[in-house]
Amino acid sequence: MEKIIDESNQGETLSLDKNIQNTRKLYIESYGCAMNFSDSEIVASILANEGFNTTQELENADLVLVNTCSIREKAETTVRKRLEKYNAIKKKRPHMKVGVLGCMAERLKSKLLEEEKIVDMVVGPDAYKDLPNLIQEIDEGRDAVNVVLSKEETYGDISPVRLNTNGVSALVSITRGCDNMCTFCVVPFTRGRERSRDPQSILDEVNDLWNKGFKEITLLGQNVDSYLWYGGGLKKDFDKASEMQIATAIDFANLLDMVAQVQPKMRIRFSTSNPQDMSLDVIKTMAEHENICNQIHLPVQSGSNRILKAMNRLHTIEEYFTLIDNIKEIIPDCAFSHDMISGFPTETEEDHKDTLAVLDYVKYDYGYMFSYSERPGTMAARKMEDDIPEEIKQRRLSEIIAVQREHCMLRTKQHLGKVEEILIEETAKKDETMWMGRNSQNIVAVFPKENYKLGDFVNVKMNDCTSATLIGKADGLSNIN
Repeated sequence: MEKIIDESNQGETLSLDKNIQNTRKLYIESYGCAMNFSDSEIVASILANEGFNTTQELENADLVLVNTCSIREKAETTVRKRLEKYNAIKKKRPHMKVGVLGCMAERLKSKLLEEEKIVDMVVGPDAYKDLPNLIQEIDEGRDAVNVVLSKEETYGDISPVRLNTNGVSALVSITRGCDNMCTFCVVPFTRGRERSRDPQSILDEVNDLWNKGFKEITLLGQNVDSYLWYGGGLKKDFDKASEMQIATAIDFANLLDMVAQVQPKMRIRFSTSNPQDMSLDVIKTMAEHENICNQIHLPVQSGSNRILKAMNRLHTIEEYFTLIDNIKEIIPDCAFSHDMISGFPTETEEDHKDTLAVLDYVKYDYGYMFSYSERPGTMAARKMEDDIPEEIKQRRLSEIIAVQREHCMLRTKQHLGKVEEILIEETAKKDETMWMGRNSQNIVAVFPKENYKLGDFVNVKMNDCTSATLIGKADGLSNIN
């Protein structure tokens, strides 16, 4: 599994067991972040109740939905190419309807209907409950658009349909939106302001997943560290809450503790964190619970304080290093991953060297690296010239990737000779005689199947590795089973 750079934006087809009462066929493709894949499960759940049975066969679909990403231009280009394929199929199935969901829908709104004639329906991330009405509109021959953003967590009462699941790992959404307004990012415009989900509904979902046999969850949000439940509403309105609401408010450290306790054998991860919002209370909570994985995705974006300020990242690199150092002191074997952007407007060679210096300081276990892509509507697009030539962006990106590859190998080698707990997730892609799973640090491990089964926690002795994969031999079941 390649974790150094994720430029592919490959879609994933999601499938649902057939229901004989459902007669219309739904095909969903998802692109971009984990939140989009989680949202697709919510969409499938809503439409299953409306007579739709999800299919993996695009050619047989009555309704095609593509759940989109707008974080980079390449993501939108990929979606437009997929729409061309849908158009070719629609010529053979003229009754087939096509809808665009997610961030691209929110960003372009009704403009999508003009630009892509094949599109019948445009639905923003907060409007999926309106899908039954919107589908009725397009069934009657009218285009349909709903891109209204909500002030509440929209889907806390919906039980997602787990699609294309391995039955072992699941996503649990806890927040939506983002208030940080980084100048390069479209998320605040496409997903709205931060609001959090009722903690009891989160605990109910975790319990339900455990009862269905799932062994690992990832608590999900654009910025999980900003989780704050005080009875509902936007986080920015918290200062208007009553004294009782403020006194009983639950932050992310509290929620993490609650989830860890409600199912002490459930392995827990979370993503994504923001350096300016992560508190040491969260780290201390991680250290207190063995079932919370020792892994943090902590995007930094740049190593230059000047560029961080231009990005409106509300932390300095010195503050970031202090946070890293404190985490390492509390959780010595914690793994770190990052996001990094090369070629942000005005970036100099010195700024780039500062970024390489961050990689050398932290020595991340893995990372996601991209060249800067100007996104319409963002502050950077409105106020800054995209002045770094593409060849310089790509050269700097290549240098960042090269350093990260070295660190991937360095970090992976540190696990050799150790016995580590691996949760079996699936058959290894390159060898059907091997299982694949991950350790607490989120590093992939493969080992002979022997008599173990999917969903087992297995102690594995690590004997060899590549830069991204540990290779080992099972040493018995873990006590957690």
